[in-house]
Amino acid sequence: MTVSTFRRGLRLPTRKHATEGKPVELAPPPKQVVIPINQHFGAPNKSLVKAGDRVKRGQKIAEGANPGPMTVPVHASISGVVKKIEPRIQANNSIGPCIVIESENPAAEDSDVCFMAPLDPFSCTREEALNRIREAGLVGMGGAGFPTHVKLSPPPNKPIDIIIADGAECEPYLTTDEAVMTEKPNLLVLGLAIVMKITRVNRAIIGMEDNKVRLIPLIEREVRLGAWPGNISVGLCKTRYPQGGEKMLITALTGREVPAGGLPMDAGCIVQNVGTLVAIAEAFTLGKPLIDRDLTVSGGACKLPKNIRVPIGTFLTDLPVEFMDIDYSILQKVLFGGPMMGNAVPMAAVPIQKNTSGIILMTAEETTIDPEGPCIRCGRCIRNCACRLSPAIMNHALEAGDLDYAVTAGLLDCIECGSCTYICPARIKLVQRFRIGKQRLRARQAAVQKAAAEKAAQTAQKAAEPAAALSAAKQ
Repeated sequence: MTVSTFRRGLRLPTRKHATEGKPVELAPPPKQVVIPINQHFGAPNKSLVKAGDRVKRGQKIAEGANPGPMTVPVHASISGVVKKIEPRIQANNSIGPCIVIESENPAAEDSDVCFMAPLDPFSCTREEALNRIREAGLVGMGGAGFPTHVKLSPPPNKPIDIIIADGAECEPYLTTDEAVMTEKPNLLVLGLAIVMKITRVNRAIIGMEDNKVRLIPLIEREVRLGAWPGNISVGLCKTRYPQGGEKMLITALTGREVPAGGLPMDAGCIVQNVGTLVAIAEAFTLGKPLIDRDLTVSGGACKLPKNIRVPIGTFLTDLPVEFMDIDYSILQKVLFGGPMMGNAVPMAAVPIQKNTSGIILMTAEETTIDPEGPCIRCGRCIRNCACRLSPAIMNHALEAGDLDYAVTAGLLDCIECGSCTYICPARIKLVQRFRIGKQRLRARQAAVQKAAAEKAAQTAQKAAEPAAALSAAKQ
């Protein structure tokens, strides 16, 4: 089998040995969960419950005020009583409304559920299938949290001819996707077939890095046994960071390139994380919403690193000591996600969300807090940028306050993979600056839109004044 890849990028120490090949362990049921109301990229939700309400596992508890294309509902991950609805810190370090549910009988969670009725994905209409995916609260589980039903509904002028299942999992430490492909290849292939049916695409590729080559016979066996319509194959890529990024994976597997400022659909592709595909299959076969999350817990401060499955909203600190054995005395940094693209959070008591792929508990030896030095114009960030951008130039533009030039240099095409920060000998926190730059750009755009709206309102008011004056004179 040909092993493909993309240009540039990094060869990182994978540090997956602690959990590689380990099965997903079901964590003891928590007594309480804290579920963020907004866990997706899109319009905000509002709570459908209030303090004192009793809810069942799988019950819808939050949805958009005016459900539109970019809203995704949230469901109770355990059965119990809503204790409070209050702002809490979340995995992206923002403060947002959360629903706190306290379990009355953790042992009875599996029987006290409120799932949807199973739905045959191959006999229902496309609209029914997309609605099922939305009602199940499905978002991209690779990290971005983009609504799945929206991704599967490209505009008519963007024809899709390839579906890609992203099982590359290029981030160090993380082995959740590997465990999913090992334990649920049947659901993975079923979810992929459902997506192919919805999008009317006849070709799909399951992409993975060559450090997972042992999984190929498992997946190919499921493809043969299912006798699925269309062409489903496995594509092997070199172990290289950030191979799991949509743009990199598309280039490696198809030779196509997503244009600057474009999306995968501009290259005729839709990319779905393998965990998302399994969740799609469960939404149809079991009627199960996205209420559980498989993730990797690893790092030097975790004495029993493992892949676990927990209800969404669980605190890592609420799990029994003997289950995880975390040494908080040597814990230096907590990362939600991988060490390259994840977010450092101020404490471990942060709720696990739909897009939490891992929690890395790092010691002082695993992390560095080096002071920044001046840029030495070495060009390493440019040579290793997988998106072929010029991070140094973007950084200089941002330092000068020139947002427009930073955009011209490629700021909006940056996928924030962190390769430039990792390779920089001056230890300049480049990716953090790019994130701040994008925030500044969004704030500027919002201010421009607000000013335009106010000007339009003033113009309309002035236009209405003569008519109002004439009407008053006639009276």
